[in-house]
Amino acid sequence: MSGKIVVIAGPTASGKTRLGISLARALGGEIVSADSMQVYRGMDVGTAKADERERAQAVHHMLDVADPAENYSAARYVREAGAVCDALLEKGVTPIVVGGTGLYIDSLIAGRDFAENEEDNALRRALEAEYDAVGGGEMLRRLAAFDPERAKRLQPGDRRRIVRAIEIYRLTGVTATAHDEETRRRPPRYDAARIVLGYRDRAALYARIDRRVTAMAEAGLFEEVERLLAQGLSPDCTAMQAIGYKEAVLALRGELTREEALHLIRQNSRRYAKRQLTWFRRWDDALRILFDDEPDFESARQLSTAFLLGRGYAVCV
Repeated sequence: MSGKIVVIAGPTASGKTRLGISLARALGGEIVSADSMQVYRGMDVGTAKADERERAQAVHHMLDVADPAENYSAARYVREAGAVCDALLEKGVTPIVVGGTGLYIDSLIAGRDFAENEEDNALRRALEAEYDAVGGGEMLRRLAAFDPERAKRLQPGDRRRIVRAIEIYRLTGVTATAHDEETRRRPPRYDAARIVLGYRDRAALYARIDRRVTAMAEAGLFEEVERLLAQGLSPDCTAMQAIGYKEAVLALRGELTREEALHLIRQNSRRYAKRQLTWFRRWDDALRILFDDEPDFESARQLSTAFLLGRGYAVCV
């Protein structure tokens, strides 16, 4: 393991940013964002990205590192966030990984090797064209011929994962199943103290999500999306599939009213929060802080610092 890091995770609107800043100050640490959409420049309102005031309270990394037209991946996140964490640890600074993208967090901690190859774009495009020509069912059948375990876990419509599994085999001669198993057997890259925020009553979380969506609209969500489209960003790119952006596009096209779009954003955000809660439930060793109707950040700070002291972190209490 390269060193100790702190992780603060939880569903959307659970208060991760605020607790992260508080612990960064207590640990003399710096924040490493783990949000798959906050990596994109110009996508600030809809991703609830830390604002200037929050960034002035603690150094933030892994924000605004990609153009929205890019297809940012978990593999790239592991490379770039891992480099940030290693540099901080070398300086004696504790990285505090804050975010809600469970795949990014788990992959970073594990130091997962995605068998990524920067020269594989031509092969990927060829496989995507092949998928479009013959269909998902046929591509899944071809995958099953050499990786039946992975094929059983995928549906014909899962174009990206089917293509990726075939691509890995073509590039490395190793199946995606075998590659993932080998990765799981390796010791983790980091010793992570994980803290998960949540609410005792799911309705309280949903109410916070609803308020956040309203605040985003008031802060200029539709104007932000309109500006991105005016800059030539395709509504079909990965970044614009984020919750909040894809619904706003429909409203700007006239396919929904703005109020209907906001209702859909609230609904989709709640569904996403449920998936996040399911992901973070796997972490058996995490400190879980459950708020009542409103978050008690002073209590969360005290519980977190006590937890970190018990794990051997140097905390200024």
